[in-house]
Amino acid sequence: MVVLISTVKKTIVDNLKISNSIYVLHSSIILFVNHPLRLLLNSLLIILQLVFSLLLPCLIFSDLGRAVTLQNLVRWWFLPVNVIMATISGSLIGLIVASIIRPPYPYFKFTIIHIGIGNTGNVPLVLIAALCRDQSNPFGDTAMCSQQGNAYISFGQWVGAIILYTYVFQMLAPPPGETFDSTDEAKLPTRTFVDNLVPEHDKLPTKLPISTTVPEQITTTVPEQVPLLALEETQKIGPLSSKRVKIMDQLHLLVQKLKLKQIFQPPITAAILAIFIGCVPFLKNFVLTDDAPLFFFTDSCLILGEAMIPCILLALGGNLVEGPGPGSKRLGFRTIVAIIFARLVLVPPVGLGIYFLGDKLGFYPEGDKMFRFILLLQYAMPTSVLSGVIANLRGCGKESAAILFWVHLCAIISMTGWITLYLSMLF
Repeated sequence: MVVLISTVKKTIVDNLKISNSIYVLHSSIILFVNHPLRLLLNSLLIILQLVFSLLLPCLIFSDLGRAVTLQNLVRWWFLPVNVIMATISGSLIGLIVASIIRPPYPYFKFTIIHIGIGNTGNVPLVLIAALCRDQSNPFGDTAMCSQQGNAYISFGQWVGAIILYTYVFQMLAPPPGETFDSTDEAKLPTRTFVDNLVPEHDKLPTKLPISTTVPEQITTTVPEQVPLLALEETQKIGPLSSKRVKIMDQLHLLVQKLKLKQIFQPPITAAILAIFIGCVPFLKNFVLTDDAPLFFFTDSCLILGEAMIPCILLALGGNLVEGPGPGSKRLGFRTIVAIIFARLVLVPPVGLGIYFLGDKLGFYPEGDKMFRFILLLQYAMPTSVLSGVIANLRGCGKESAAILFWVHLCAIISMTGWITLYLSMLF
């Protein structure tokens, strides 16, 4: 028990040291930087883009692809279900808390979301990497511990992405005809986003002015001047081409409305590709195994994936720089404290209840303690960082930055306690 507590404390403290160092570095750059040195800040933004477009997909593809099989896919079915259960239970707690504290008018749904949506990707990956790196970790072999943990976390991420860009995006919409900040109404991204959903031909005026004249080029084109065969061909092709254009416009509009481009981000695409290749034995032996002809590609992904953890800590430190900021004043002290308390203190016990119910019903693989640890970990995480991205799209990014700042700061203490409890339960 003492070894478990010391391991958890060392893991959390190491991550805290790195995150604080990054926070100080970011703050120093922002406060004391001169114009020529802003290139350093731009370089940091490029690194953060590389994390989500290259390094994280490489880690997911290599670890999930090598671990997944068709049998494992059946055994792991409860992982994505657990993400959905965590969202539902967290949102119900958020609804109860928001009904009790009554946050400022536009932030009722905002409160529900920031209580209900936990970080199921970035922070768990960092914690598993730090926990498995310790030789005294309770899960045994370091390489196998890291591979299994990353595979389980990655397998549940695709559900989290769908939830973010459907449920969270709709919930964070401002009230009809209003904005979160009336002074910034013209800058609110939701208006341009909705406008982009409408095809260009739908934006044309429905009625033309009476004085509109027919262009001269059209009047000079006489049907009799066109050959008969060409005229028949154009009459046949014209309706078909117009139908194709309409179908393509409808498909394009459907893709935009379903937000497929946002859902299928590089990490989610990498997870789907890893699952597909890993479940087909021929493709897995061709790409992912150590003696595969294309293992050089997987080996490259492994090398790039190792750089993800330090770089993702840069992303976390960058998110903490903006908080608390002016968003804290708009939300109020009571709302912020309620969100932090509900997310970090009330949600994990509900997760324990769901975990014990699933264990009693036999939903988990027999003897797989890492699987159970990841299930429990999904309830103890702070608010999702990606919810801040959605909040920026909806015009409440400053308020979300304030919540992310305080909840990640307080999660250092809460995660230590909950992880210690989980490990003592499992071992």
